Amino acid sequence: QVQLVESGGGLVQPGGSLRLSCAASGSIFSINGMGWYRQTPGKQRELVASITTSGRTNYADSVKGRFTISRDNAKNTVYLQMNSLKPEDTADYYCNANIFPRGSQGWREYWGQGTQVTVSS
Repeated sequence: QVQLVESGGGLVQPGGSLRLSCAASGSIFSINGMGWYRQTPGKQRELVASITTSGRTNYADSVKGRFTISRDNAKNTVYLQMNSLKPEDTADYYCNANIFPRGSQGWREYWGQGTQVTVSS
């Protein structure tokens, strides 16, 4: 059973920083792209940042220059360093990964359970 477990959310003041982590566990043969999405009530889930196996990154315009995505392939973990946080960054953040489970016949998309980030004074 493959799962993604997130950690690191919480309450932070505007201008502050948080670091999210997401670890993939279970019977995994390979992991391809990983990323972070966020969602607020009544809105669609949106891509925040993504990273390929080789380290190529992609960011939403709203977070460029403030957020940094990285991954540790040996630990099957992806991180999101969030700096200069703004109230509009408040959302539930979800980890996403494209994983080839051992014994399966192909790639599957997995989601974490979500972690809440609140930016408020």
